[in-house]
Amino acid sequence: MAAPEFWNDKNGAKSVIDETNSLKSKLVPFESLQRRIADAPVLLEMAQEDGSSEAMDEYQAELSQIATDLSALELQFLLGEPNDRCAAICSINAGAGGTESCDWASMLFRMYQRWAERRGYKLEITDMLPGEEAGIKSATFIVRGDFSYGYLKCDRGVHRLVRISPFDSNARRHTSFAALDVVAEVDDDIEIEIEDKDIRVDVYRAGGHGGQGVNTTDSAVRITHLPSGLVVTCQNERSQIKNKASAMKVLKSRLYDLELDKKRAELEKIYGEKGHIAWGRQIRSYVLQPYQMVKDLRTGETTSDTQGVLDGDLDAFIEAKLRGKKRTDTDTDDE
Repeated sequence: MAAPEFWNDKNGAKSVIDETNSLKSKLVPFESLQRRIADAPVLLEMAQEDGSSEAMDEYQAELSQIATDLSALELQFLLGEPNDRCAAICSINAGAGGTESCDWASMLFRMYQRWAERRGYKLEITDMLPGEEAGIKSATFIVRGDFSYGYLKCDRGVHRLVRISPFDSNARRHTSFAALDVVAEVDDDIEIEIEDKDIRVDVYRAGGHGGQGVNTTDSAVRITHLPSGLVVTCQNERSQIKNKASAMKVLKSRLYDLELDKKRAELEKIYGEKGHIAWGRQIRSYVLQPYQMVKDLRTGETTSDTQGVLDGDLDAFIEAKLRGKKRTDTDTDDE
């Protein structure tokens, strides 16, 4: 970075700076913890010499904080895959079940919206299809923030809700399904060739609540990638050109993730693992009736604070998945 010609290539300079910041984000807290751990025996000796309970409490508080910071740093080191620092392109789709599943899909969207707010991340909606009576049929949004993809990839899969339906006049218990798909927003320097003959671009009038001319012109864009069958839509901008650019970026990210999925599938065959990546596999249950419980079926992580989870408190589930926690034989599925 100190070289005179460093800024001649702005893209290359940005790449180096990003890598430097990534390394510093791990090295600086690591070196700080090293110093604090080395100073801990000295702090203990001073507390013993002082002989007061306040001095010993201060020493115990420092040890506790060191343990907390060490755990957080360990979690950051687990996010070591190339795309973990990228923004996350998320899609929520309601499952079978009509209004019930559409309402559950909207609850999931709100949950991730609250989670992003808790972490200070920015959430940008690119497409949303309302349900016929309530909720949403689907939504696509981008979460921007450090390691947003690294965290949210842990929640990719099918989420199940069990509750007394607010739409059932007989107050019966219903089970609803909605799925979250997460891909990393690929950098501009990752080359993914999409030929014009391989895509079909359709423009149409944007749906939803509109406002400011959004749904008064044919500005919404739908791009179909013919070889893979992937379909991407974007309608949040008033400009057709901007919507097309956003849709192309999402398409590139999904094509990139599709190739990664193929590689992961080959690894699964080699190591005999089954189903953790496949679409349509239930990963978590949210039971609101007849008892209160949220349970991750992969790790066994459980909490009775269902409202907290639906308000975005997902860190315990994400951390358990990142740390490789496995279900024990004593864990059982709820009905």
